[in-house]
Amino acid sequence: MDVTVAIDCMGGDHGPHVTVPAALGFLRGDSQTRFVLVGLRDAVEAELKKRDAAGQTRVRVHHASEVVAMDEPPAVALRAKKDSSMRVAVDLVKSGEAHACVSAGNTGALMAIARFVLKTLPGIERPAIASTLPTLTGHTLVLDLGANVDCAAEHLLQFGIMGATLVASVEHRERPSVGLLNIGEEDIKGNEVAKRAAELLRASGLNFYGNVEGDDIFKGTTDIVVCDGFVGNVALKTTEGLAQMLATYLRQEFSRNLLTRLAGFVALPVINAFKRRVDHRRYNGATLLGLRGIVIKSHGAADAFAFEFAIARAVEEARNGVLLHITERMADMHESVA
Repeated sequence: MDVTVAIDCMGGDHGPHVTVPAALGFLRGDSQTRFVLVGLRDAVEAELKKRDAAGQTRVRVHHASEVVAMDEPPAVALRAKKDSSMRVAVDLVKSGEAHACVSAGNTGALMAIARFVLKTLPGIERPAIASTLPTLTGHTLVLDLGANVDCAAEHLLQFGIMGATLVASVEHRERPSVGLLNIGEEDIKGNEVAKRAAELLRASGLNFYGNVEGDDIFKGTTDIVVCDGFVGNVALKTTEGLAQMLATYLRQEFSRNLLTRLAGFVALPVINAFKRRVDHRRYNGATLLGLRGIVIKSHGAADAFAFEFAIARAVEEARNGVLLHITERMADMHESVA
């Protein structure tokens, strides 16, 4: 299936210096994808020229005269910058000129713009931020990672349905397992929202495992972990902080003296294999799930290697008809309730 992806080239910490080479790099391994590079025309075309890609037939530049800053209030980005690269990229999805868009820009602004322009899918009250985290058995999809600080039990049910449908569609798992993040595995644990959400998930027809704890995320106990955005974002940031601390400790220990440097040199193949296995760049790209269009949020500090993974996520979701499958699943759910 041919897929067209709109890229917000100006978003993130590095802008076109990362987004343009990432798009070109992705094209080298995929002959059925086209890109609309959205941003300041001169800046984008300069990057294309630098990489001898000015005549690339599967890439076109779409000028946008404004840029959303990384610290810009979402309301300002939404109301005052209607010709920003972020807004125009989302508009291209709305109009059908692109199947998906990818941005490394301001998360709050992207969510506000995408929700305003695209609206939510039928039966979905709130979109969620969903992303994969590495586990002992592969990876786990976790949602919500920050879009909704306060959630009702019904929202957590919708997150579970969307997450299970995404994993089933993209990874072709017939009945992926769903866990509800809680402070204990027992049914009596958690607040009233969590208890009610567990009841709804258990009666939903999903492959509901039950409550899971924080360590279950990295054990790979379930294919999907559902939580509200407050808990999810704290868990995500804690994970990032722990990873940074361990990496720093490892560097310090191997550089402590001549003997440890020698040990580090001998262990270099093992260290490199470990780094590849837990490389956060390979998990870059969070889905704003529940919208009437595919929107992928890349980490703002992503390099070209990481940004390619965000592009790949957008293409996979478009090719596997994730939006259609979620819509059908929600319709089936409402019919069964009725």
